[in-house]
Amino acid sequence: QVQLVESGGGLVQAGGSLRLSCAASGRTFSFRAMAWFRQAPGKEREIVAGISWRGGSTYYADSVKGRFTNSRDNVKNTAYLQMNSLKPEDTGVYYCAAARTLSSDSTVYTSPTDFGSWGQGIQVTVSS
Repeated sequence: QVQLVESGGGLVQAGGSLRLSCAASGRTFSFRAMAWFRQAPGKEREIVAGISWRGGSTYYADSVKGRFTNSRDNVKNTAYLQMNSLKPEDTGVYYCAAARTLSSDSTVYTSPTDFGSWGQGIQVTVSS
């Protein structure tokens, strides 16, 4: 299993920016697709962004397209989520996740069941 630790969350005003990091250790980080999910109070966990193992393919939820950017550095074993133009509805606990299986660079997963390793989650709060 891959161990994941998120950092970079916090409180920001609407219109501001944050960059989340997800540091991985343990089993192979390379060759695994990664993703970011979030969960707001009283709501189900939802996919925010996904990225293939080399970063050649990405996915973004409609609600964050044009504002969030997903990237990764396989040398540093770290994934990133750059969040710009934040809105109060972006508030929630953000989780990074690593895919259960190794895959090609054309593969991006979006279902929580595709991921076998999860970080502990980090709070992002956007005030209006």
